[in-house]
Amino acid sequence: MAIPNKLSLFNSTSFLYSAKEGYLNTSVTPSAPPCTDWPPVPMTTVIPTIYSVICVFGTIANAVAVCVLAHGGASRRTVANTFMLNLCVSDLLFLLSLPLWAVYYSRGYSWSFGQVACKICGALHNLNLYASIFFITCMSMDRYLAIVHPLRSQSTRDPKRALLTCITVWVLACACSAPTLSIRDTHYIVALGVEACVILYPNHAWYMTLTWMKIVLAFLLPLLVISFCYCAIGRHLLTTTGLVRMQNPSHHIKIPSFKLLKSQESCNNLERPPTPCGSPSCSANKPLEGRGLERVLWTVAAVVLAFFLCWFPFYCVTFLDVLSSEGWLDSCWVNWTIHNLTPITLCLGFSNSAINPVLYCFIGNHFRGRFWSLCKGLCAGLKARGEIHSQKRGSFSTRLSSLSRKLSDLKDLAIVEPSGPV
Repeated sequence: MAIPNKLSLFNSTSFLYSAKEGYLNTSVTPSAPPCTDWPPVPMTTVIPTIYSVICVFGTIANAVAVCVLAHGGASRRTVANTFMLNLCVSDLLFLLSLPLWAVYYSRGYSWSFGQVACKICGALHNLNLYASIFFITCMSMDRYLAIVHPLRSQSTRDPKRALLTCITVWVLACACSAPTLSIRDTHYIVALGVEACVILYPNHAWYMTLTWMKIVLAFLLPLLVISFCYCAIGRHLLTTTGLVRMQNPSHHIKIPSFKLLKSQESCNNLERPPTPCGSPSCSANKPLEGRGLERVLWTVAAVVLAFFLCWFPFYCVTFLDVLSSEGWLDSCWVNWTIHNLTPITLCLGFSNSAINPVLYCFIGNHFRGRFWSLCKGLCAGLKARGEIHSQKRGSFSTRLSSLSRKLSDLKDLAIVEPSGPV
């Protein structure tokens, strides 16, 4: 059996075990002196706290989103809803494994849940790492087609094709996660005195291949596609609104009342950019202006910024780890950053799973309308059930009272007995 060159306790980096002399039989060892002036981050308290907060809020938000998106007829199974539902399912599966990782950190990297749980939790982590980002990319491309090319994309934006795309995404995510799953296992670490859930890299080439695959496929390419799509959407909205304003100067010039009817009749003849609601009426399809345009652009910017801010720090630290492992960077601050900031930046990346349903679901008017409709239906059902239960309880009380009166009458008849001759 080959002795692994590099080992990681949680993610596909060496930030934890290398901090405890974590290179096993390798010539590539950190030569920089330890940072005695820089205190280490208390992982056993900070990480479990952050994981608990992310798990609670993320699980509630994604569970509500799944219930709302899955509740509805065939008319509500749109392309966007299909991608949203799969994204929420991916995030929810991973969030359900966070409590085990929180316990893992709180016990000083001691894994007490067995080998199978170690592989399953590691698989869910890597599966979500790829699947969630792939689904966000698909949703960005769908929004680009729907807004920038609404006519040409009508044939391609089909719910059945979206379902096939989701299946393809799940298959690709599983394929990308398979190598890490195969080398993740429980391993006793003598330096720490614990049985840890680790990634045992057979050699340095495995580490470099999997790390670069993660950086390119799970961050750089999706970021490039998402940025292109939303930049094109913003440019299209601004250009279309500017052209409409030029064609319809009534937004800036007060026109006489006798021309008002003619301008209203021409409303149906103007080419309007598509809106999320898809209403055929002129009032629903009028160009986005003022607060409407500003809200769409802010939402677009929030999506890109959330993805970038959540994952960019983690991949920066991962890239530093790659440079350090190659011997290109070797200093006190580099080693301290890799060993202490990788878990923190990984928590920041995990928080994207809790932010996703807020950005993609709860901001939309239609989702909020369906959510309140579902809540009202649930409350009405509970109220009706309570009334039925109350009626049954009242009927039972009435029957019980009647039975009690009958027993009392029988008791009175039994007490009054006829007296015989003395």
